[in-house]
Amino acid sequence: MKKQNFDLFAVTALGLESVCLRELTALGIKDVAPCKGGVSFQGGLEELYRANLWLRSATRVLVRLGTFGCKDFPELYRKALRLPWGRFIKPGTGMQVKATSRGSRLMHTGRIAETVLESAYRVVGAADESSDGPAQLILVRFEDNQCQISVDSSGALLHRRGYRQKIGPAPMRETLAAGILMMLDWDVSTPLVDPMCGSGTFIVEGALMGMRRAPGLAREFAFMHWPRYRPGLWQVLQTQARTSEQPVTPPLIGRDRDSVVVEAACCNATSAGVGDVTLFESAELGRGDVPTQSGLVLCNPPYGGRLGRDESMTGLYRQLGEVYRSVYCGWLGAVLCPVGPLSKALGEGFDCLHLLSNGGLEVGLHVARL
Repeated sequence: MKKQNFDLFAVTALGLESVCLRELTALGIKDVAPCKGGVSFQGGLEELYRANLWLRSATRVLVRLGTFGCKDFPELYRKALRLPWGRFIKPGTGMQVKATSRGSRLMHTGRIAETVLESAYRVVGAADESSDGPAQLILVRFEDNQCQISVDSSGALLHRRGYRQKIGPAPMRETLAAGILMMLDWDVSTPLVDPMCGSGTFIVEGALMGMRRAPGLAREFAFMHWPRYRPGLWQVLQTQARTSEQPVTPPLIGRDRDSVVVEAACCNATSAGVGDVTLFESAELGRGDVPTQSGLVLCNPPYGGRLGRDESMTGLYRQLGEVYRSVYCGWLGAVLCPVGPLSKALGEGFDCLHLLSNGGLEVGLHVARL
């Protein structure tokens, strides 16, 4: 039987496209091409499952159902009606359609969603109102009178690994934390310290990366409810992932002055199965042993809309820069924060190497060889 390939797209936060491309290439997936907001690639069910199982930096993985020109709603209905809905949606399944439109004659996103939903239900049958199963997400994007319709294969966003039971204020998404570690080319042979760790996302994601533990190993995905779901293939990929894991030995240390968030970080690490290879301590900034003469020190301190007003925090950032230079001499230092007064307060040596998005705020990854 000939393998069926799909046009696939891994959605990322802005700035993480190149990292996601590296991940897909490392998985042996071909025909990858980055663009704003993600990476397109080709593949069948195995590649689709593998991407959901292993991608650390992606938000979700989509199947491109169809792309076509369209200038009015009757045309949208007719063309959507021809799409292969039955490959991805079982009869009676509920659907949720989200639409965006820019520079197109069809601007009413609510009516766009209603029209596509009507076409899909016409093909696969109306939703079973008694069903308590998850709704299948459909994404519709109009731009310059071109319509692109995609089916989400992930379900819950991929940053929801399932381990984060407790969170502190303004938590960072796991996908961003992992993406930053990969941007910095951190590997398990190098110690990692977060001196303002919050709920421990950098440290836990570093431990999972070091162990080669697949981030999607213990969660459910939307593709598991598709008509052609292959549970045997999924189990094989899970088994392969488990057998590829390895031990972690270098120090992975998170510190924070707030003992409550340190306790939350410990709980999250235990839930992720990395409690034995991570260390979380309550300590003031700059306190605590430095395990080796070199490593990566990395943090995401408070800023702007996250936890306060930027102008009131320049003293903290000045202290942070001084701690990096005096305590972690010989290390690679990195700080995620907005470009401007706060990044300047870090002092000499820090350069903004990447622009990223954190919770809708544009921030820079500022890096220094200490």
